[in-house]
Amino acid sequence: EMESKVSEGGLNVTLTIRLLMHGKEVGSIIGKKGETVKKMREESGARINISEGNCPERIVTITGPTDAIFKAFAMIAYKFEEDITNSMSNSTATSKPPVTLRLVVPASQCGSLIGKGGSKIKEIRESTGAQVQVAGDMLPNSTERAVTISGTPDAIIQCVKQICVVMLESPPKGATIPYRPKPASTPVIFAGGQAYTIQGQYAIPHPDQLTKLHQLAMQQTPFTPLGQTTPAFPGRSLGNVAGKQQSSIALPLPALTMFPCICPGLDASPPASTHELTIPNDLIGCIIGRQGTKINEIRQMSGAQIKIANATEGSSERQITITGTPANISLAQYLINARLTSEVTGMGAL
Repeated sequence: EMESKVSEGGLNVTLTIRLLMHGKEVGSIIGKKGETVKKMREESGARINISEGNCPERIVTITGPTDAIFKAFAMIAYKFEEDITNSMSNSTATSKPPVTLRLVVPASQCGSLIGKGGSKIKEIRESTGAQVQVAGDMLPNSTERAVTISGTPDAIIQCVKQICVVMLESPPKGATIPYRPKPASTPVIFAGGQAYTIQGQYAIPHPDQLTKLHQLAMQQTPFTPLGQTTPAFPGRSLGNVAGKQQSSIALPLPALTMFPCICPGLDASPPASTHELTIPNDLIGCIIGRQGTKINEIRQMSGAQIKIANATEGSSERQITITGTPANISLAQYLINARLTSEVTGMGAL
């Protein structure tokens, strides 16, 4: 009876269904040079949009009259079944896994989908032969839940039809915050108690740990990559620091190759080395800080040993010796440079 309601056009209204897919599934739907998705759009008459981004998960939005949506769903389900068949021809598995699709449904509609005491979801399972599961928790930072459907393509199509009927009969209540997949999680690296993520060619302080380091990074100028021995701010060139372009760059990527936790195969503890800097006397205070607070903070964050030589008579500079792994040294250098930059550019208040 429900099906006839849908197919007679009584419910042939425009509807939007959102699917959550892994990158591999999305690739399968897009096809070579976008041919598969183009064909799906043309043959179904539905609008099929795929969210941008290098996320492990993508949102595929299908919009159109209900019959167009069912056609698009049928094409997707059969495409996935074809992928399963193809992958099985190369494997020893004998039982064919079901096709699985994940719908993203506003949480306010999930109650109607489950029904009183689970009656509705039970009815859908029994009448379509598909497995249907509604996630208990909402998807991160949204008011939507994942509804997983698995079975044969035909069972999935029947199941989607019934879910559409429920969604049309019980519109969402209140505002829905749509789920947006997060970009691919980049490796997090830890150095001296501070977390960093890799973005492009730099390691950026991890957003969950925006410590003082972040404030320093916001006004940091790029510094000497690992392997070059000249300090980024030797005393002599400090005069032009203020004129350098400020940017929110943190650690340059060459330093990252020294982090054992993201580089399997590398020696777990890179050999300790020593790096020396000379700093003008009048700037040493901003690195040491009141009662040594700044230098202690830099030691703690970088994990490096830092020694500041006593002032020698007649010299306008002080020697700083940094000892540790190349990564520790890079971090210490970075933090020292950030302090110097803030001082020279008049941001010493940080």
